[in-house]
Amino acid sequence: MKLLVATHNPGKLREYHDLLHALALEVTNLSHEAIDFEPEETGSTFAENAIIKASAFANRSGLLTLADDSGLEIDALGGAPGVQSARYGGTRRGQDVQRYQLVLRQLQGVPWAERAARFRCVVAVGTPDGQVETAEGILEGIIAFGPKGERGFGYDPIFFIPEFDCTMAELPPDVKNRISHRARAAEAAWPILEQHMGREM
Repeated sequence: MKLLVATHNPGKLREYHDLLHALALEVTNLSHEAIDFEPEETGSTFAENAIIKASAFANRSGLLTLADDSGLEIDALGGAPGVQSARYGGTRRGQDVQRYQLVLRQLQGVPWAERAARFRCVVAVGTPDGQVETAEGILEGIIAFGPKGERGFGYDPIFFIPEFDCTMAELPPDVKNRISHRARAAEAAWPILEQHMGREM
C-alpha cells in the first residue's frame, strides 16, 4: 500500500522514512508524485493546518496521505513561534539559522528557569474520499542560551532536553527518532495507518 508523506522538507522526509519503515507501506513523497502545489495553510492551530494539507494532497494524489504541522512553542514568548515556526520573522524555507537567532535575541536576558518550551507535532492521515484523522506528539524542553550540535534541522540546535543533557541537534538520529515530537505523533498515528492497511487487505 502506498503512503504519500506530504512534505518537501528533506529532513522531515528522512525522519518519516525511519519512523514508518516497520509498516508494510510504500512511502512516497510530493516530488516522486510530481505534485508541486502548496495548499494555503490558513489554520490557527497545528491540527487545522495538518488537516488542510492531508485533505488537499490526498485529493490531488488519490493516495492515503500523511501530513503534519509542527513547531516550537515558547512560554516566555506567549507560545510563539507556534504555527508560524517555519516562517517566523518573515523567514523563508532554508533559513533555519536566521529563525533560531531571532528567538535567541527575543529571549536575551530571560533566565534559564523561564525558558521552558515544547515541540508540538500534529499528524493528519487523510484519504482521497475526504476522511481525516489526527494524532499528536509533544516533547518538552528548554531554550538554550546558544546553539549547539550539527544534527537535525530547524530549531534543534537551541532546544535543550534536560533528560539527555544536550540539545536536539546533539542527539544521535536513532535517539531523536525515538523521543522527538514527530516520533511521538507518528507512533500515535500507527493505529490509524494500520486500520487503513487492514481495509486494503
